[in-house]
Amino acid sequence: MSGPESRRFDAIVIGAGQAGPSLAGRLTGAGMSVALVERHLFGGTCVNTGCMPTKTLVASAYAAHLARRGAEYGILFDAPPRIDMARVKARADTVAANARANVEAWLRGMAGCTVIAGHARFEGPDRIRVGGELLTAPRIFVNVGGRAAVPDLPGVREVPYLTNRSMLELDRVPEHLVVIGGSYIGLEFAQMHRRFGARVTIVEKGPRLIAREDADVSDAVRAILEAEGIAVRTGADCIRLAPRGEGVAVGVDCRAGDPEIVGSHVLLAVGRRPNTDDLGLDAAGVATDSRGYIQVDDGLATNVPGIWALGDCNGRGAFTHTAYNDFEIVAANLLDGAQGGGQDGGQGGERRRVSERVPAYALYIDPPLGRVGQTEAQARATGRPLLTARRPMSRVGRAIEKGETQGFMTAVVDAETKLILGAAILGTGGDEAIHGILDVMNAKLPCTSLQRAVPIHPTVSELIPTLLGDLRPAG
Repeated sequence: MSGPESRRFDAIVIGAGQAGPSLAGRLTGAGMSVALVERHLFGGTCVNTGCMPTKTLVASAYAAHLARRGAEYGILFDAPPRIDMARVKARADTVAANARANVEAWLRGMAGCTVIAGHARFEGPDRIRVGGELLTAPRIFVNVGGRAAVPDLPGVREVPYLTNRSMLELDRVPEHLVVIGGSYIGLEFAQMHRRFGARVTIVEKGPRLIAREDADVSDAVRAILEAEGIAVRTGADCIRLAPRGEGVAVGVDCRAGDPEIVGSHVLLAVGRRPNTDDLGLDAAGVATDSRGYIQVDDGLATNVPGIWALGDCNGRGAFTHTAYNDFEIVAANLLDGAQGGGQDGGQGGERRRVSERVPAYALYIDPPLGRVGQTEAQARATGRPLLTARRPMSRVGRAIEKGETQGFMTAVVDAETKLILGAAILGTGGDEAIHGILDVMNAKLPCTSLQRAVPIHPTVSELIPTLLGDLRPAG
């Protein structure tokens, strides 16, 4: 429905996160008129409160760590290094601000794209309202991202707490940071602030850190963090919060250790939730699951013809790279003549599907963890015959030369097809080296093709063929 007060476009993109701007570029390049609506900051989570500022902070923390280890490398300082947290924060702020400005400038200068600032709400399957303006289009793409989940812990409303967003506003090193949640976001902030000089305690409800990983990876990550002086409390079945002077008391029920921890700051890092609760999705008939994620098919189309959901809000991936891949899938199926491409699909090409994506991610502690495909536990659960291999980073020349020999690399392979099912590299350069395995898995090549490669020396990647040469039947 359109009226005299409405503006009609060929497509509307809601959200300027990782997928939205690139999709607007493809759509306008195909001759469509596009309205892109953003209610807050251009660039989404990655640019503003995720990858870019946090990895900038990780880099500063790594620099501090190396400075303290200078004598090991023959580099001597007259005095211990000092942390200027205000300058550390300013550097991260600059990196994020520059990226945000670049995204906004690109969109505002894009021919055929109308940028509208405001909060979009559906009023029907083909129309949204932004303030007092009604926009209509036959194609609407939702790319609204997510935010930190705040668990309903006893006392949580009685104390000040931090999330990944407000952590970035700190310009002083906490005296004692208590991190609730032992997964990616929590562990990265824990290690960086320990390296900045804070006391740090990690509290995890489950029996071990990063529960999605194999137990040996989890145990090794814990050992790395504890070696830097981070206290780790797992099995915290009942976590409760209460004011205590100028800090926060965190009560825990663990098998060992004090029943209460008093911190100057508390970070809640227990997961994310989608930004879908105030979009008026009901007015369009768009289905969501019990957690608020928009339900989509293998081509990222919702149950309503003409509406797609991309990025963190669809529950099909929680990373910047999966959000960008969502854009690639939708653009290919919509614009590249994909056969059977669902909504608006053309003829003649191969339809791209989310289910074909090889899962991969990284944990950016130091040393980093690079993960692709299945864990060994997941592979064993399939019941298929397996081959496995493991290699310590202490056998990697590059790691020895850098003085960073913590960690190991593992791989699991289908014994019959010789296809790699999954791999992990916990060690220096692991987030980069894992891509050699990721590429082979994407190409659906057997592990033997990688074993015959002649890698460059000295690198971390050169041990991958050796690792695969050590494959043995899984016990």
